[in-house]
Amino acid sequence: MKLDFVKSTKRNVPAVALNRVLDMAFPFLNRTLFLWLLGPEYLGLNGLFRSVIGVLSLAELGFGMAIDCSMYKAIAEDDSRLVCAYLKFYRTVYRCVGSAIFGIGLVLLPFLRSLVHGDVPADVDLHVLYLIHLVNTSLGYFLFAYRRSVLGAYNRKDVLANIATSVSMAQYAAVFLVLLLTRNYYCYVAVTVVFTALGNLLVYWQSRRLFPEALPQGRLPDAQRRKVVSDVKALFMHKVGSAVSFTFDNVVVSAFLGLVAVAAYGNYYYVYTAVAGFVGILSYSMMGGFGNKIYTESRDENFRLFMKANRYVTLVVAWCSAMMVALFQPFITVWTKGNPELVRHFLTPALVVVFFYVSQSRLVFQTFKSAAAIWREDRWKPIVSAAANLAMNLSFIMFLPEEYKLDGVILSTILAFVLIEIPWESHVLFTVFFGSVHARAYWRSQAAFLAVTIVLCAVAWGTAALVPMDGLGGLCAKGAAAAAAASCAAFAMFRNDVKAMFAVLRKEKSRK
Repeated sequence: MKLDFVKSTKRNVPAVALNRVLDMAFPFLNRTLFLWLLGPEYLGLNGLFRSVIGVLSLAELGFGMAIDCSMYKAIAEDDSRLVCAYLKFYRTVYRCVGSAIFGIGLVLLPFLRSLVHGDVPADVDLHVLYLIHLVNTSLGYFLFAYRRSVLGAYNRKDVLANIATSVSMAQYAAVFLVLLLTRNYYCYVAVTVVFTALGNLLVYWQSRRLFPEALPQGRLPDAQRRKVVSDVKALFMHKVGSAVSFTFDNVVVSAFLGLVAVAAYGNYYYVYTAVAGFVGILSYSMMGGFGNKIYTESRDENFRLFMKANRYVTLVVAWCSAMMVALFQPFITVWTKGNPELVRHFLTPALVVVFFYVSQSRLVFQTFKSAAAIWREDRWKPIVSAAANLAMNLSFIMFLPEEYKLDGVILSTILAFVLIEIPWESHVLFTVFFGSVHARAYWRSQAAFLAVTIVLCAVAWGTAALVPMDGLGGLCAKGAAAAAAASCAAFAMFRNDVKAMFAVLRKEKSRK
């Protein structure tokens, strides 16, 4: 079955966009209520539990991604029996994963207190809260989690996004009421368990409705089973590296700097994840389409599609970087009401913007690489990167002055990306799938976009600096001025691309 890349992407983007907007708005309101009603210690505690559970989720090993990408080929070849066999195998694996996470989580229970530097809020029991988080995570694997792969492999990300949107709206409405009425952290955490179950049940119902022929039955052939296991081993190494690079940052900050530092770091990192989630709409919506194209089109055609997608996404990354440079610090100041413990010096948001650009400018690259199931060839990359990142984290924490220790945590991740991950993974993709000619074209494009990003950042920051107002009104005025200036500069440099996009939209509209 050959999927329509443009049609599926256009169908996915609005649904995923709405979901990502809510994913930015609701957690922002949630963190704000935490800060105002409970305090930064509770916010830091929440971030710590998320980090610990994130490490436990390594027990998933990467089976989800491996199964999804294996199913791309089966779907392209209309092999429904193989799709069903993958589903049965996936169901069995996820039941084992849920059990493993719960068991390992219980083993870690006696060591929780050592992960927190200083005091914890007097009215909470770390162990009870941790157990609720653990139950919530384990439950997600037991309740039909494998059915998500059906919707993902057929590139129906719109369905997954619509379910996530509906559940999120209901969940955060309930959470807000709980925080406002009770100010009880236990009730807040317990509510999340109910909505985790609801979300999984809705995914099961929709996947059965749309693809009733996709049932967990049959035995996966030995060759495919060995391929999945080989991919999983490589993906596990990637997941371990990601966990150390991202998740352990919170643990390191908590252990050495305390919960208030975790809250400050979490606020800046939240802005990063919120904007990155917006950028990720396009690449996430393309994933299944890339996977289908890889098995139905030539490599040169795939490279043209890859470069076109990369051009549009990187332009969005450049514009978002410029807006972050202009508005990051004013936003944090307004959001936290100028709390000196939570508003860092200018170097902190500047480093987060650099981290944002470095990580997001490779987004299409990583999406295509995952769709092509290229993991084994660079399986040691994340381990080496994670080890270097953790070593730099600890070194910066120990040797930098107190006011720059948190900046050292961010800088270590940037250096690991630039010096290890990007060169390594680029060499793999342009050796295994594409060629040296493709590599030169790609790097010329990336160098050009780096220059474009620097120009847009300078334009946006300079324009925002001309606005003398402070507070919420000043933030809005700075945002409007910076957005207008950056957009005009981007249009001046990429007017042909903008015209081409509008031409495609007019063509599609005329067809309808």
